[in-house]
Amino acid sequence: MSASTATGAAVGIKGLRKAFGAKTVLAGIDLEIGRGEFFALLGPSGTGKTTLLRILAGLELPDAGTVLAPRRRTTVYQEPRLVQARRVLANVTLGLPRSAREAGLAALAEVGLEGYGGAWPATLSGGEAQRVALARALVRDPELLLLDEPFAALDALTRLQMQELVAELCERHRPAVVLVTHDVDEAVRLADRVVVLREGSFAVEQPIDLPHPRDRSDPDFIAHRRLLLSHLGVTGAPH
Repeated sequence: MSASTATGAAVGIKGLRKAFGAKTVLAGIDLEIGRGEFFALLGPSGTGKTTLLRILAGLELPDAGTVLAPRRRTTVYQEPRLVQARRVLANVTLGLPRSAREAGLAALAEVGLEGYGGAWPATLSGGEAQRVALARALVRDPELLLLDEPFAALDALTRLQMQELVAELCERHRPAVVLVTHDVDEAVRLADRVVVLREGSFAVEQPIDLPHPRDRSDPDFIAHRRLLLSHLGVTGAPH
């Protein structure tokens, strides 16, 4: 992995291949993601979305191809992955020097958890725990933020609130973002570009050129949703 691409983009991938045994998961992926771009990956389970994310995070090695990504990258998972024996602020600044305390408090305030630094993870709701995970990611000032279905375990209302929060934070901090999700509406609501991954390659790549905030009842939003659902094999999608 390199700190940057030749073109100055945040992520540059050429000819990426990855197999597990006889199963090819990624079959020659080419991808460039601009600095500050919000990129979403859709696709059925087992199509390689999380594998691609793990390769970008440096947790998996490709079998072939080149992957250029920033060194400053962080991941938010479906589970908050908080250390239960540490208070909230200590979770946010985990692995950072003591001088990061003020930055950790500022990050908690940004995600709406001002005053929660001394709380224990066990006392938090699911949405609050994910806010802590977001604060932990943002306090590291990432150039690349990887989101692995971070809202999948939340109730519908909390999920919408978290989507709004992520949109605001990413607009403010401007990292490149890669979101893995099964939720088409979530992808259209947040992303500048959405790709459907199928059988190891990109089946469709769709720019979403709608202004923020995005209204799910807007005809253009609905058109994007229906096109993406059709590429996912869902026909007769509701308006």
